[in-house]
Order: sequence, then C-alpha cells, then structure tokens
Amino acid sequence: MIDPAYLTRPRAPYAVDPASTRGRLVPEPASPTRTEFQRDRDRILHSSAFRRLKHKTQVFVYHEGDHYRTRLTHTLEVSQIARSIARALGLDEDLAETLALAHDLGHTPFGHAGERALHACMHGEGGFDHNAQTLRIVTRLERRYAAFDGLNLTWETLEGLVKHNGPLTDGNGRPLGPDPLPVAITVYAEEQDLELWSHASAEAQAAALADDIAYDAHDIDDGLRAGLFGLDDLREVPFLADLLNDIHRLWPGLDASRAIHELTRRVITRFVEDAISEGSRRIVALEPRGAGDIRAAREAVISFSPGLQQADLDIKRFLFARMYRHPRVEHVMADAQQIVRDLHAHYLARPSDMPEEWRMEGANSSRAIADFIAGMTDRYAIQEHRRLFDATPDLR
Repeated sequence: MIDPAYLTRPRAPYAVDPASTRGRLVPEPASPTRTEFQRDRDRILHSSAFRRLKHKTQVFVYHEGDHYRTRLTHTLEVSQIARSIARALGLDEDLAETLALAHDLGHTPFGHAGERALHACMHGEGGFDHNAQTLRIVTRLERRYAAFDGLNLTWETLEGLVKHNGPLTDGNGRPLGPDPLPVAITVYAEEQDLELWSHASAEAQAAALADDIAYDAHDIDDGLRAGLFGLDDLREVPFLADLLNDIHRLWPGLDASRAIHELTRRVITRFVEDAISEGSRRIVALEPRGAGDIRAAREAVISFSPGLQQADLDIKRFLFARMYRHPRVEHVMADAQQIVRDLHAHYLARPSDMPEEWRMEGANSSRAIADFIAGMTDRYAIQEHRRLFDATPDLR
C-alpha cells in the first residue's frame, strides 16, 4: 500500500493533487502502491519510445563521441532540474518528473534537423511537430497493454505535455499562433478535452523551464568540448562573462575541463534559483487557492525574472549563431535531412519495404510513414538508408 505519510506530506494548495486526478481516458483500478502520477512516470520509463532516446541526438550525430548528450541524457538532466524546482515550490514532484521524462518522446532522429525535414515531407498533410508526436506516441503508437493503445496516462500528464509552453487556443478554440494546431492535437481533442485555452499546471511549467535551463547549460558544455567556440568567446554574453570572472577570481589558472564544468554548474544553479525566486513572487501575487487558479492565470507562474529572461535570450542567440549554425554542424545536419527525405520518399513509393506492423497502419499513408521515421534512432535511420540506397552520407 502507499505510505500514508506520502499522501499527506506538505503540498502547496496550488499543486496538483494525485488523489484528485481527472483520471484516465480508459478507467483503471487504483494502484495499491503508487500514486497516479507515479504510475504515469513508470509507464513512460518502460516505454519503447523512452528507450530509443538513448540513440537520438541533440545536436551531434551519435558517433561524434561518447561525451556529447543524447536525447536520453538531456531528458534525465531535465528531470533532475524539474524535480528541484517542484520541490522548492511545494509542487507534485512526480508529475513534474513525469512531464520532464516524456517531453522529448516525439523527437525524430538527428534532432531538429530531422524534424524540419519530416515537416517538409508532410507539407499539405498537416506537417510534423515533435510535441504533437509525443501526444500521438503516448495515446496511440505505444502498443503494450491489452486494454488500450498508448499508455493511458492521466489527464494532468496529457495536458502538461500538450500545453507546457502555454495555451494553444483562445476561448473560442482559435489557434493563438499563425499556424493551425498540429493534426495530432486536434484529433485527440475530439476524444478528450485538454482545455487548450488555459495554461498547464505549475508542474508542467516547471518541466518546461527545466528544459530551457538544461539546453542552455549543456549545449554550452557540448559546444565547448566540440571546439565550436572557446571559453573566451562566451564573454560576448554578459551573464556568462560574470560567471567566468567569478571562476577566474576563485581559481586563477584553472584548466579548461574544470572551468567548463564550473561554468555549466553555475549556469544551472543561477537559473534554477531565479526560477524558484520568481515563481515564488508570482505565486504570492496571484494568491492561488488551487491548481485551477494556476491554469486560469493570465501568465505563467513559473518563469525567469526579467534579468534572467534576457540572459536566456542572449545565450540562445549565441548558441544559434556559434553552434547550431556552425558550418561543421550545418554540413552534418544537411546530410541528415537528406537521409530523412530519402526514406520518406522511398517508403511512400514502396510501403512494402517497411516492417509489417507499420504497413498495417495503411498503405501509402504518409502519416504512418512519418510515425515510422520519427520513431527511428539515428543509427537505425542510417542503417535503413544504407539498406535501401546505394550511397549514404557519412554524417561526419
């Protein structure tokens, strides 16, 4: 049985209470040993999509080296940061962790380059969006349970996955952005109302902010170790210059490897502490009496202060120019995109070359082909291309 002390541990009134979940699309008996969000977390950890994150890259392809981050290592780092923020603010740590662990399940092979290629392949058929693909995976594509497709996660987990970056529509159901809602989200919304017009829970907001923190810190780390830029180049960002000055003052002459680690840990610490401080300030100002007040708020409650928002923006601008658009990275990503385009075109013309389980999704179905390719690891996509084509880019 669940330890009663766990169920009665201090939890802020605005936190999501697992005992008051809105439930699952397919009703299931309660677990005698785990809360509903712990069950969600465990289902994600045991999913096929989660295991495949081990061989999906962030920026570099898998054989660039063992020290660069994969989707799996990034996900674990996001999970740790999300739990830290949630714990400090009295939120449900298990829900925050669950959302962090699931947030990248829908990513294609080869990072955002693969996503851009697949989105172009799906032009005119709803495009491709990795967040929507995550929803598709956990509600349909994972087929492990006898009673349902997907993982049958709680309403709170599903809404957090879909809305972690904020509301998607206005009160009348019109998309807030210039583009229509991704197909997977509109289709699922007909089956279960995720209240796309509202914010997600504070736990989902914490997981989203944790993703930003992990990206900033660890792309700096990976870029430095790959030699795409140097420590002194980072002084272009005032926030990072201050941290580097602090490190130099404390340890003059510190070797580069230790200096990189000291920098990245300070980036994480500063952003986490700021998120907790700013989150606390916004919560006090809002005076929420329940999780519903968080969802109905006019702005996110878990956020950076204006100063750290600027630092986050400055870091992302630096990384975009010096890392994501580095000629070496762009060359590899262009070849990776070609692999994705080739695979999609080939399967569309010859669906019999896909495994039987995917052929059953519908012959000549571009969406089924996109599902198949999106689920590939970098390594498998390269192997498939070598099997089907005479020449495959080396991705080096």
